[in-house]
Amino acid sequence: MSTREDVSSADLAEQALQRTTVPAAGVHEQADEEHHDHEEGHEHEHELEWPEMLRIALVAVAAAAVWWHLWEPFTAFSLIGVIGLLIGGWPIFKEALENLLAKRMTMELSMSIAIIAAAAISEFFTALVITLFVLIAEVLEGLTVSRGRHAIRDLLDFLPRAVSVRRAGTVAEVDAETLAAGDAVLVNPGGRIPVDGTVIAGHSFVDQARITGESLPIEKMAGAQVFAGSINQSGALEIRAERLGRDTSYGKIIEAVEQAERSRAPVQRLADRLAGYLVYFAIGAAVLTYLLTHNIRSTISVVIVAGACGIAAGTPLAILGAIGRAARAGSIIKGGLFLEQLGQVDTVVLDKTGTLTYGQPEVRAIVPSEGADPAQLLETAASAELRSEHPLGKTIVAHARTLGRAIREPERFGYTPGLGINAALEGDLVLVGNQALMRAHDVAIPTNLLGGHPEATEVFVARRGKLLGVIAVADSARPEAADAIRAIQAMGIKTVLLTGDARAVADTIARQLGISEVAAELLPEDKQKRVRDLVARGRIVAMVGDGINDAPALIEAQVGVAMGSGTDVARESADVVLLGNDLAKFAQTLGIARRTRRIIWTNFAGTIGVDAIGIVLAAFGLLNPLLAAFIHVASELTFILNSARLLPSRAREERLTVAASAPPTVAAS
Repeated sequence: MSTREDVSSADLAEQALQRTTVPAAGVHEQADEEHHDHEEGHEHEHELEWPEMLRIALVAVAAAAVWWHLWEPFTAFSLIGVIGLLIGGWPIFKEALENLLAKRMTMELSMSIAIIAAAAISEFFTALVITLFVLIAEVLEGLTVSRGRHAIRDLLDFLPRAVSVRRAGTVAEVDAETLAAGDAVLVNPGGRIPVDGTVIAGHSFVDQARITGESLPIEKMAGAQVFAGSINQSGALEIRAERLGRDTSYGKIIEAVEQAERSRAPVQRLADRLAGYLVYFAIGAAVLTYLLTHNIRSTISVVIVAGACGIAAGTPLAILGAIGRAARAGSIIKGGLFLEQLGQVDTVVLDKTGTLTYGQPEVRAIVPSEGADPAQLLETAASAELRSEHPLGKTIVAHARTLGRAIREPERFGYTPGLGINAALEGDLVLVGNQALMRAHDVAIPTNLLGGHPEATEVFVARRGKLLGVIAVADSARPEAADAIRAIQAMGIKTVLLTGDARAVADTIARQLGISEVAAELLPEDKQKRVRDLVARGRIVAMVGDGINDAPALIEAQVGVAMGSGTDVARESADVVLLGNDLAKFAQTLGIARRTRRIIWTNFAGTIGVDAIGIVLAAFGLLNPLLAAFIHVASELTFILNSARLLPSRAREERLTVAASAPPTVAAS
């Protein structure tokens, strides 16, 4: 059952953070339809107000007066009953009429019919009890769903409302809305940073887990970048404001979550349609009951017992709770559509670099050829790679500098994509690259030169046509990746590794993480084709990648998941963004999506079952109108509260907020 919209919460959120409505990736074509659904759907923005409580109290008093026959001046009808129904039933009758004029079949209409029918046969006590149940149910339902919306809008309140600013040589406290780019903002220890900007002065450690997902505080000093929504822990900072409000990284996260909250999943539209069908069914069953039994009490009981509000209100509540819970876990789902599809995923396709590994290669071994010097091997490779922009080249140069090796500027530098470097050092031709580059220049390579490091990428180094040796460069698997893969597979989901890296490297990582299906040495278009083939075979695919070179595959999958930070939340290629490159967050999000799906379909089955049994019992005279009303409201609240289990507990939210606000002691190492 729907309640009146209260715009005060929305206004408050608007004041806290200016925001725009930007359709999430993949749902642009549904924007108009979703807006229409948003207006027509079961939107609950409810604050408990005294007129509602007074109305409930008056109906309860009227019901008691009718039951005890306290004042009945007319024998034909109960005056108190009529007054109580007019006062208490007015919101129900009004909404039923609006829905009828809009050609929408809702439970308010069926309840209005039941109330009027009960009053017509002088069952005023029953009519008042039905009205009382409906009013209480609407209040409880509205408060529950409003809690879900506030759980998301509480993200806004994490930013401070008042900010200390240095202007014209003096420090003053101003409203956050009055900040301008270029202002010098002062943040004390334990304070929340209100803007994206650059540190001008001060030294501190900052907890930016809400933005980048990094678990440890990050040291900040003059020149460092900071993000709105992060927490200053140990020292005072002065920050030059560069991005404000919706333009900050935190603002983009809020914007994405709010857009997701406004979007509607297909299952939500199904719930609304099913609710309408159940109303038609209840009215049809009531008509049939009257034609067969001519018993008006049984007929009214049939109308009363049928309820679909547990579906119509419980479904958006479950989606709302799931999106909010996922956001708090560091996973930004860009719409109810993608949440629903996540709940159906049976195949997860994973990129390697940056997803299962850190994406930061390290030198694992330096293996010289027979008679060659390891130091000369490293110095030659680093000198040749000095101008290189390739990650492997930069890794070799950084390693040589760490060891204090001499690095000389090459006289000539050339790069061949897919092969490697050719450079001139002291007049000698130096080659640094893969086996194909060596073969192209007739450089002999001993077999199994790097046999002890099958997981590493081989970087061969040759000078004057002679092989100096090979440098093993490898990435490290993320420690949480193995547990995340096991959690995903425990859900019965198949995992597939697609990577552009060498086969030996891919196989090693796959063995470490327990992934059985691997495809290596793939270009971005090859990954896209592999994902397209899986989808064509009827698989529901989630593709997890870094959102850059994996963009084609991300778009091809039913759900594209980008590993990134809060600054990456607006990536158009991804439907879900994980803050902090933590695959465990994705496994948790899959669990949330699957639980949401189970709850929604349990509500569907339960509602249909209760309605079917209740209608049969009422039709045979085994349920009177009062008992039918009790069953209706009890089942409705049961299904709504079942959906509300997805909402985070307020006690837990308060503990997390207090913990986040407290300035812990951080020791700089």
